[in-house]
Amino acid sequence: MAGPMKMRATLAGGYTDVRVLMTHPMATEQQTKGQPHFIQNVTVRVNGKTVIEGEISQAVSRNPVFSFRVKGGAKGDQVEVSWLDNAGETNKTEASVA
Repeated sequence: MAGPMKMRATLAGGYTDVRVLMTHPMATEQQTKGQPHFIQNVTVRVNGKTVIEGEISQAVSRNPVFSFRVKGGAKGDQVEVSWLDNAGETNKTEASVA
């Protein structure tokens, strides 16, 4: 059900700004007539080190866009964003800091 994610990571003023589009239906109980389907956990890693872990709920719109700001970073660092939904599906994407 989940499609490809799009992400960009840029360095500015001593911070790495990450913006990611997560393709997911984020369906409510009313839309699915019973069991909602939504992203539960989001993890951001820089060069393999977890820098952000968060939980979200079904109150987020379909195909959500998230922005994160991480202190530090350097051009070429690898940023990975992944998610886990309440149905056990996962998705992730990677990008280099520009």
